[in-house]
Amino acid sequence: MLLRSYLFKRITIVGVGLMGGSLGLAIKKHGLAREVIGLSHRQGALDQAVQMGAIDTPCLDVKTAICNADLVILATPVDSIIKLFTTIDPYLKRSCIVTDVGSTKASIMEHAEKTLANPTFFVGSHPLAGSEKKGVANASADLFEGARCLITPTEKTNPFAREKIKLFWAKLNMQVKILGAEEHDRALAYVSHLPHLLAYGLISGIPPEFLEYGSQGLKDTTRVAASSPQVWSDICMANPKNILNALDQCIEYLGHFRKAIVSRDHKALLNYFIKAQEKRNLLN
Repeated sequence: MLLRSYLFKRITIVGVGLMGGSLGLAIKKHGLAREVIGLSHRQGALDQAVQMGAIDTPCLDVKTAICNADLVILATPVDSIIKLFTTIDPYLKRSCIVTDVGSTKASIMEHAEKTLANPTFFVGSHPLAGSEKKGVANASADLFEGARCLITPTEKTNPFAREKIKLFWAKLNMQVKILGAEEHDRALAYVSHLPHLLAYGLISGIPPEFLEYGSQGLKDTTRVAASSPQVWSDICMANPKNILNALDQCIEYLGHFRKAIVSRDHKALLNYFIKAQEKRNLLN
């Protein structure tokens, strides 16, 4: 009888919400680990994760969860990821690879370098998948299917760790791309962080008495404003320069729209909309 070969023997997921729970389900679906450990400070979330089959073993204790792990995935908000480096570092075995799912990368990579005893085994990751919903109850084994994952190794990153993480995401059927942390944060400010800000701003500016007339179009446009306010507040604080640049550029374009409407310049307004439509059509 052939023994089954796993990519990792023991994977510990820190945080068993939507992302952590979905990772656990996907890891088990694709047979990437012999054992999946879930670490959380919330017993209810751990119980639900076990019931759903997202994790094998629930842990409230950091040492127990981390000690013998081959891979630790930090599936928490950005601010928590940074704080977790200090928490988990004393219990990481030397060969343990650490990654995360944070939406910003430069600050995370900087703190990993400063905090971890063996930072060369940390590989930053950002799977471009998710939902405005939260909690392990909304987790899905197919959340990552076909989506892109950006990984941000540095020149100091251990080559074995880098390739192992690249393979890990690829085996979840993700399209893996290597990107520098700074470039990642510049790009995501435009394609992810700014759209969330605009959705929050748009819904905030609508008088409450008019909401009942909102169609599916309004729901689609503001869908991400149902995301966690704490998560997006943390992201804005972690990537301020790039987000402000993206926001300023968007405000400049809105100013062009306003000017064209005020001056009743139909030709200019139509031209802005045509160019925007052409760019929108470039999205896959």
